[in-house]
This record gives sequence, structure tokens and C-alpha cells, in this order.
Amino acid sequence: MLTKFESEVSHGGRFEFGRNWSSFLDVLNNERIEEAGNSLRTMLGVDDLENKTFLDIGSGSGLFSLAARQLRAKVVSFDYDPKSVVCARELKRRYFPEDKDWIIEEGSALDRSYLSGLGQFDFVYSWGVLHHTGDMWKALENVAPLVSEGGTLFIAIYNDQQYISRIWLQVKKLYNQGVLGRTLIKTLYYPWFAIQAMIIGVIKEGNPIVKFSDYKRERGMSILHDWKDWLGGYPFEVAKPEELLRFYRAKGFDLVNMVTTNRLGCNQMVFKKKF
Repeated sequence: MLTKFESEVSHGGRFEFGRNWSSFLDVLNNERIEEAGNSLRTMLGVDDLENKTFLDIGSGSGLFSLAARQLRAKVVSFDYDPKSVVCARELKRRYFPEDKDWIIEEGSALDRSYLSGLGQFDFVYSWGVLHHTGDMWKALENVAPLVSEGGTLFIAIYNDQQYISRIWLQVKKLYNQGVLGRTLIKTLYYPWFAIQAMIIGVIKEGNPIVKFSDYKRERGMSILHDWKDWLGGYPFEVAKPEELLRFYRAKGFDLVNMVTTNRLGCNQMVFKKKF
């Protein structure tokens, strides 16, 4: 009997992010972990997270849970993908074995019963996750009560490019339809992504490979794993920054930091919950 997650994957309704993150752990090193921590400090406007509680919703590889723990937060991580849960547990085994201040669970941002048992946190973090749940606006609503009064919510949601986003939705659907679909999409898009990266490198730095060699500075991530994540990432929803701003303002949050894009990728938004 297949689990709900396994059934969704087998029917082309969900990408296995955890499988991608499993191979990412092979290239993870201290430099990438440091960059992840730097990105957290920068966006959150903090030097550390000592004596703070941190909830990582959709923890993926576990990298940012690890970064938060190294910043001395008490961390709870959960993910819907069982293989992602395994990744986070592997990082805990490597860096914080037997640590009581890092809890890792399997759970869903759409499961209000599960979420209600977690309590509230000083920092709630969900980067590039809620748009993959299959019901993004419900997930966005569900995370709001998890933030304590005066606490911080940090989300990153795919930018709405209108018709371009609709095209990408079809690409992602095809990718998840089986081996033939994956092979076709990778064959078409990997060369295009590589050429784009080289052109950008030449224009910005005069070096065609700088985008590849320096990509770790993008939150400690890996360019090849991010390409695969982008092409396969399904379910897939998008939102404009102003939509997210209105949504959370109505729920008692103030915007304190934001990084937006007018291209592919995520709009990053940090909110503070009013007392």
C-alpha cells in the first residue's frame, strides 16, 4: 500500500525534493553552511538566534535548520517528503548528535491538526516551500498562528510572471510524468540554463564560469541541484509581492525586510507579528 506522498509522486502529482536534497548533502561543506547562516542573519537582521525558537517549515536538505541551530536557536524542523526528513536527520547526526534542542519531524503545512500541536515560535521560516504544497494560500494562512506575538515570519514565494509562470507550470507537469518527460525537459533546459549562466558571468564579471564557481554564495546552495529543483518543482503556485503584503497585513503582520525579483525565482519577505 502506497502512502499518500508515494501515490502523489507515482501519479506525477509531486516532485521528490528529498531525492534531490539527498545528493546535495554529498557536496555540502562548511563554506556552504556558513553562507546559509550569513543569509539568515542578513534577512532577519540579527547577529545570532541565542535563546530563540526557530521553526523550519519544509526543511528540505536541513541546511537552514542546521544554520539556525549553529546560530544557537532551539529548532523544530518538519517536511512532508520523508526523504527530506532523512536529510535533516543526517545533518543533525553529523553536526549535533543527540541534541535535544533540534527536533525533526514529518508533517505538512496543510495539516492544521499537526500544526496546532507545535506551539508558537520566535522565528518561523519557510523558504521556497509553501508554493509547492498544492494549496499555497491555505498554507500561507496556516503558518500565521505559529508566529508568536512580536515574532518573525520569513517566507519566500515564487514570483508571479503571469503567462510565463503558466508556461513553467506545464514544463513542471511534463517533468513529473515519468522518465521520458524528465529526460526531455533536462535535455532542453540544462543547456539553456548553462548558456545563460555563462553569458551573465561574462557580462557581470568577465568570466563565463563565475556563476558556477560562486553559486555557493547564493545561500550556500548548488546550481545543479537548484536547476533540478526548479524544473521538477511541482505542485507549483506563484504570487505577487503586493498580494503577500496585503494578505499578511490583514493578519496583523508588518513588513520589515524584502528582496524581490522581476524574473524567475522567489520574492523573499520578512514580517513582524504585532503584539
